[in-house]
Amino acid sequence: MSIQLTDVAADRVKSFLQNRGKGIGLRIGIKTTGCSGMAYVLEFVDEVEEGDKVFESQGVKVIIDPKSLVYLDGTEVDFTKEGLNEGFKFTNPNAKDECGCGESFTV
Repeated sequence: MSIQLTDVAADRVKSFLQNRGKGIGLRIGIKTTGCSGMAYVLEFVDEVEEGDKVFESQGVKVIIDPKSLVYLDGTEVDFTKEGLNEGFKFTNPNAKDECGCGESFTV
């Protein structure tokens, strides 16, 4: 099982953590919402919770809760800029379909 960050995504996370002044890594999870049923959730982590799985990618700790790991295994996270829009992009091999706006997915 693994989660990977691209170099660009890892650099962005490191920059956010440095600007924040604290934190040990990035938590990636899922929540039930949106047109297709599930959406990605990102937050900076100050401590690992019991049961969390911790991955190291490009020098960044990526923390996943056990419930989300089933849906996120094998996912690659990138950071992209398109015109005035920028954000994290997920390439998830478990996603069978995404909604038209790209905010949610199904497995």
